[in-house]
Order: sequence, then structure tokens, then C-alpha cells
Amino acid sequence: MADPSSYRPKPGEIPDSPGVYRFRDEHRRVIYVGKAKSLRQRLANYFQDLAGLHPRTRSMVTTAASVEWTVVSTEVEALQLEYSWIKEYDPRFNVKYRDDKSYPYLAVTMNEEFPRVQVMRGHKKKGVRYFGPYAHAWAIRDTVDLLLRVFPVRTCSAGVFKNAARTGRPCLLGYIDKCSAPCVDRVSAEEHRELADEFCDFMTGRTNTYIRRLEKQMGEAAEEMEYERAARLRDDIGALKKAMEKNAVVLADATDADLIAVAEDELEAAVQIFHVRGGRVRGQRGWVTDKVEEITTGALVEHALQQLYGEETGDAVPKEVLVPALPDPVEPVQEWLTGRRGSGVSLRIPQRGDKKALMETVQRNAQQALVLHKTKRASDLTTRSRALEEIADALDLDSAPLRIECYDISHLQGDDVVASMVVFEDGLARKSEYRRFQIKGFAGQDDVRSMHEVITRRFRRYLAEKEKTGEWADGAAPENGATTEDGVIAGNGVVTGNGETAETGEIIGTSLTEDDGRPKKFAYPPQLVVVDGGAPQVAAARRALDDLGIDDIAVCGLAKRLEEVWLPGDDDPVVLPRTSEGLYLLQRVRDEAHRFAITYQRTKRSKRFRSSPLDDVPGLGDTRKQALLKHFGSLKKLRSATIDQICEVPGIGRKTAETIAAALAQAAPAAPAVNTATGEIMEEEPGTMGTGGEPVRTGAPDERRGQES
Repeated sequence: MADPSSYRPKPGEIPDSPGVYRFRDEHRRVIYVGKAKSLRQRLANYFQDLAGLHPRTRSMVTTAASVEWTVVSTEVEALQLEYSWIKEYDPRFNVKYRDDKSYPYLAVTMNEEFPRVQVMRGHKKKGVRYFGPYAHAWAIRDTVDLLLRVFPVRTCSAGVFKNAARTGRPCLLGYIDKCSAPCVDRVSAEEHRELADEFCDFMTGRTNTYIRRLEKQMGEAAEEMEYERAARLRDDIGALKKAMEKNAVVLADATDADLIAVAEDELEAAVQIFHVRGGRVRGQRGWVTDKVEEITTGALVEHALQQLYGEETGDAVPKEVLVPALPDPVEPVQEWLTGRRGSGVSLRIPQRGDKKALMETVQRNAQQALVLHKTKRASDLTTRSRALEEIADALDLDSAPLRIECYDISHLQGDDVVASMVVFEDGLARKSEYRRFQIKGFAGQDDVRSMHEVITRRFRRYLAEKEKTGEWADGAAPENGATTEDGVIAGNGVVTGNGETAETGEIIGTSLTEDDGRPKKFAYPPQLVVVDGGAPQVAAARRALDDLGIDDIAVCGLAKRLEEVWLPGDDDPVVLPRTSEGLYLLQRVRDEAHRFAITYQRTKRSKRFRSSPLDDVPGLGDTRKQALLKHFGSLKKLRSATIDQICEVPGIGRKTAETIAAALAQAAPAAPAVNTATGEIMEEEPGTMGTGGEPVRTGAPDERRGQES
């Protein structure tokens, strides 16, 4: 691991101008490429105190051994050079999108003497017009089959074309008038190219022109009593309309636009693109990437634009590009897109109307693509097996951990402290085994102490279940007198305090399942306990297991700082490769525990905010609660009311009024609501009551959420 100060440029060496920089490792391989409006300011950010850097940035600068830069004239040139270098060097720390599939395109080979319509995949060739991408190749063939009635362009391969020219006989499509048969000189090269141009015009969205022209020709043929020709034109119009129906109108103003949406989590991001031409969705594609660097949504969008339009020119770059977030700064990117197209390109976020609604559809597709990608990666048996083997090797386990339990602590500034336990068996989530805990042993914020309590409580239950099944022989129980939530496990194996043991020490019950056949909540032990945190949390979990006399369960922690794996008693973490399937599985387990804990913590917080002293009044239902609050306007006024005033509320008798007054007198007044964004103490107002009668906390939920852990 290199020290960044060993290769830091001297003060004054770095120019204060736009440019592109490259970090290289000790083997001179480029590991990161970036651009900057000011090279001096940007590179200075990489050489600050390591503790202040994002974990992924810290990993990059400690892997690098040198840095170099190239000065350019403008930010647009920097953008172009950055794209070229990323493509050339394939740096490991840059975002690199990969297609989740090889999408087929409808291609017209305008670079040939006789242009050909065909399905193409892979790298785009110069001089070929592409339409799409399409989800399936058969969708292209269906569309082409309809359009060949009107635009009989060649679709045969070079070998078939040459053979027909040699024999003087066209192929079957030539005989059924779905090819103009330039191979046997039915049309000239110029006439055939004109047909290909018309085919391309129709595919780009200029549909109404051709339909109106055919309708006019059909009318003229009917007037001249050429009914067979009129019938054929009628069928041609029907074929064109049927081809158009395959792409429903989504934007009424016949817009040409690309819509780009991003779905992301801490580890990966998925991009979905809808290509809209003439107001219709003409194609769709998607990418997935690992987030190997600290990056914003705007930066993800910028990289997507580079990959999407890096090799495109002219009409392939639409007039309008709609995105979920703008790159910072946006002007160089917009100028670069304009240069690629040759005319103005609008890059913006849709705010309202059909475009915003369509963007929401693209966003849902991106979210589904990310979920599908993770599901495919997790569900592959070979991949899961390799992940478990890698974990076993890294942690020096005797066998693969087929059952993994992960624990996370969540709270909001020390309030509503809860914990989660998630279970993965054979690399897959076992949601029926998930459990939630409230921290009861103490008040306040102490993640280490909370972790010790949760691990202790969970495995006390395990020991109690194990004791009930009679798995331990005489004297084999823990000798430390570990307590359970129901009693004490004595040194001789007798459980006291739960009424389930005999005086002789015989354990009642020999099954790991309930009467209905379901497994008991804590009957099965894991092979590996994972905690969300570093060395302190790992030490607490190990200490809890040791206190209970359990020494056959491995413990590790996964720290978000650098995705390091910590083992009990080790001064240095285990660092798994970034591409390790074992690390990916541990990250998924950790993230699932974090999600489950946060969900529970927010539920408890919302219940606390909605609670009311009226909830403790026996026999007082929601209808009469609402009547009381409607009559008095707020809980504060109800608390100050007399018994006679409370009796005035319909449905409230004197005895109930006395009970309500007593309950409100005993309950402490609720703390005032505070706007966490401004610090302002908010007064109760009519109409701001929660369902339980307390004032709703209306201040800055997003900022409160940022304090959760």
C-alpha cells in the first residue's frame, strides 16, 4: 500500500487549467482517469489527509504510485480525452458500464452499393444506419416483414446476392415482390438506394408523409378503376399502420428524445435508456456497473452519456436528452453533445407532463433491472458455492458457512435503538428467519454495548432451545451459569424459572419444531455471525459468545469504511478482492441487515410520534378519540378541560370523562415538536394532529433520516 505523499507533485507543478489526469500503479498500469476544470484544485483533493477521503478514493490513491496529467484548452476537450483514455486503458477504479445483454439493432448497410436490411449486434460499423436497440431479434424481423411490402429493400446475404446475379434468377422474396431484386437488374443501384433512404426515413419517425402519399395513390387508382392496384396500396397502408402500432405513441408532439434513468445502491448502479423517435419508443437498452469510485448520480449520468454517444454523430444524437440529474458542470457536456450532433442538443430534467411520466416509467425499468441483476447473481448456484468457499478460505473456517446470520444496530440520535438479525442459508435470504430486537438493557447510544446485548439475547435463546431438546449429555451444558430470558441455565444443565424442567434435571421436549411443524425461532445456530461494524463490534460479539460458553461459531465484521473484514483479536483486517464473490455475498448480507434495521427503527419512531395518552384509556375507541380531538381542537386544550366540559362531547359519559381526565393528568405532556432544519419549536395547531392525537413532527424528515445509523 503506497503512501500518497511519496508521489505527490511539488507545489506549483500542477497547472491551474483544464485537463485530464491519470493515476498509475507501481507496474505503470493506469488505474484511474479523471478530468477537471482546474487540475491544481482537483488533484489537491486527492492528497489531503487519508481519513478525510471517501473509502473508495482512499483505496485508489493508496494503490497508485504516480500521477500525470495532460493540459487541454477547454472542458469539452477534457471530456473527449477522458472518454478516449477510459476506453483505451480500461482503468479498474473508473465506472465502466457493461450491457446486461447484447441488444440487436435493425441495420441498413448504406455503405454498400446495394444497401441491405438486416439484424446486427455488437460494435457499430461506419456508414451503417442503426435503429433500435430492440429487446428481441424476432421483433425486428416482424417489423421488417411488414415494411418490405412498401419498401422492398434487399435483405439477402452477399453470397445469395452474387449467386442470383450469376444465375439471373432472383430469390423467393423477389418473386413475391418483397424485394426489388437489384441482383437481376429489375431496379438500378440509384433506385434501390432511394428505396433504402425511404425505409430509413420511415424508421426515423417520418411516417405520416408516406401514409398520406399512399392514400393519395390509392384514391387515384380507384378513380381510374385500377382496383387491383388500389387494393395492393390499401394493403400496403395497413402494413405500415400495423408496423407503427408496434410502438405506441408516448409523446404527442412527435419528439425525438432519449430518456436516461439511473437506479443505484451503495455497490452498483443500473442505467436504462428509452429511445423515442417521432413520439414513439423505438428502442430500449440497459447497463449495469459496479460503483468502484465515489460518484454522484450526475456523474453516473455523465459516464452514461459518454458511452451512449461517444461514437455517434448526426441524427444518432437526438435533439433532446432527458436525465434524472444533470452533470456538474452541465455546460461542457451539453456543448460536447451539440458537437456530436452538429446542431443544438437540450440536456435537462423533465419537470411535468408526458415527459416526466415517461421518465418515471424508465426509472421503474432501471430499478427492476438492478433487482434482476442482483437476483441473477445471487441465484446462480455455482456463484453462491464459490462465494461461500471464498468466505471459508478468507476466514480460515473448517467448512463453508451454509447458515450466516448478520446483525445491525439502528437508532436516531440515541432514540428508538433497535437491532436486526437477518439469515442467509446457502447464500440466499431466508426471510422467515429474520428477527428484530429492541435494546432494553440501557438507554442512549452505544453500538458496541447494543451489539453485545443482542448477541447475548439471541444465543441465550439458542442455548435454551438446545437444552430443551436434550442435545446435551449430563454435565455437557455450559458451566458458567448463563442466563436465559426464561430463567437460568445452571451448571448441571437444569433450567429454572420456566416450569419446563423436572427436579431430576430431565429436559422436557425433544424437537426443534413447534407443534405445527414450523422451526422454533432460535433453534438453529449459524456457522458464521457477521456484524455491521469494525473491530469494536466484532470484539463485543465474540465476548458475548464467550460469556455463554459458545466457541464453535465464527464471528466477523464488515466495515463500510473500506469494505474490510475484521476478525476477533486481529489488529489488521482481511481484505478480499473487489471482484470477490465472497465479498459480494457479505455485502449483500450486511446491506440487508441494515435495511431491515432501518425499517424497524422508522416504524417504532412513527408509532412514538403518533402515540397519545388517550390510547391508555380503557374502552375509548378511535371514534370517540376523534370526537374529543375535533371538539377541543388539540390534546393541549383537552388536557386543560374540566370533567364537565369533557362530558359535553357526544358519547362521553361522566365516568369515562373522569377516566380521561385522570389519564391525562398522569401522563407527562409531550415534548414540543422541533423543526430539525431550523431548530424552531413548533406549536400545536388545529389540523396538525396525528392519528393518536399528538402533533405531527413536520420538520425536515430527510435531514432526520440522515442521522440514522
